[in-house]
Amino acid sequence: MARDAHLPQSGAELRRLNELRRGDRGVVARVGVDDHEAHGVSAEELERRLLEMGFVEGARLAVLFEGLIRRDPMAVRVDDLRVALRRREAQAVVVALDDDSRSRGR
Repeated sequence: MARDAHLPQSGAELRRLNELRRGDRGVVARVGVDDHEAHGVSAEELERRLLEMGFVEGARLAVLFEGLIRRDPMAVRVDDLRVALRRREAQAVVVALDDDSRSRGR
């Protein structure tokens, strides 16, 4: 299936990945770091790493797991990959939520 088929609808609710909970699903709308220096690496380096891990625009994702302490780290399925990352890194990923995730009120 073409990746364009997964691009978010214009009215989709956008949330940062670090705000999502286990079971939430959606589509990557964009990847971008707001801070100039993002936790010891440059914003450009963090963005590059996330893109290499598969967090590209239009990729389907689902939150699979949340750690016990402050829900960190989190495990996410991105298309066919499983990726673990810290919530501070996940803040750089903007997700368009699926309708079923929005209906749960998260």
